[in-house]
Amino acid sequence: MDLPIIYHPDYIAPLPEGHRFPMSKFRQLYELLLADGVANQEQFHTPERPPLELIELVHTPSYVQAYCEGTLDPKAQRRIGLPWSPALANRTCVAVGGTILTAKLALSHGLACNTAGGTHHAFPSYGSGFCIFNDLAIACRVLQKFGLVQKILIVDLDVHQGDGTAYIFQDDDSVFTFSMHCEVNFPGTKQNSDLDVPLPVGMEDDAYLQTLANYLSDVLSKVKPNLVFYDAGVDPHIGDRLGKLALTDAGIFRREMQVLSTCVSSGYPVACVIGGGYADDMKSLVWRHSLLHRAASEVYQQYKLL
Repeated sequence: MDLPIIYHPDYIAPLPEGHRFPMSKFRQLYELLLADGVANQEQFHTPERPPLELIELVHTPSYVQAYCEGTLDPKAQRRIGLPWSPALANRTCVAVGGTILTAKLALSHGLACNTAGGTHHAFPSYGSGFCIFNDLAIACRVLQKFGLVQKILIVDLDVHQGDGTAYIFQDDDSVFTFSMHCEVNFPGTKQNSDLDVPLPVGMEDDAYLQTLANYLSDVLSKVKPNLVFYDAGVDPHIGDRLGKLALTDAGIFRREMQVLSTCVSSGYPVACVIGGGYADDMKSLVWRHSLLHRAASEVYQQYKLL
């Protein structure tokens, strides 16, 4: 049995020429994993678009309806940063379905990876920072609704604080939010995660990985989650346009191995999403995202998961 990986052709939606969000990376990641033999076709699972009532477990019905119908006001659209289209609305919902499926497969297999996800800047009634619906939060609520988990840990290593996720779960002991992010970066106004670890600009591999090691095992021991969501943003990379940290490709790969092996070796299942990554060189960006799936494949085989 091989690592479950989740992908849908609708993870891509057209954007205007020159838009700074790297939409094509999702398809290119899928193609790279196949081309490099990291995954075979049989490993890929196709998600379904979830019913809107599941999205409304987190987001207000008025916001969900306005977004899906294209009636959101221009100011709210600008805050998201992505121009509305029916294809993008569909893509947004399908990607949420992808993270829900990733979580379910992680519970049954011990580890699973989405090829999208990590829209952690979305709040209950509005989107922000290229994030429309908060897939991590929705997947948490769906799992809880169906009685699949009681306690969840979200490990968010995107370079930007997971402010929407922190806000959604701020008064909820059933979901522990851990965000390790660049201190001087978007969002300007931070929310309170259960554990925030702000990092100085320019932090390099060894200092970053040691900082992570200082917290991760202790958090796992304290929370004892039924499931870990891992937001593996690659924007802490030195080559990222929006990052301000200085990790190398090797540092990103070591980070993925560290997170996954620490969780899996202790018996905690992990559902992975790819998070943020912004670079002018699309090929190198896609490679960085693939490091998650390469590490996960190694860990999956090493621990002989189902």
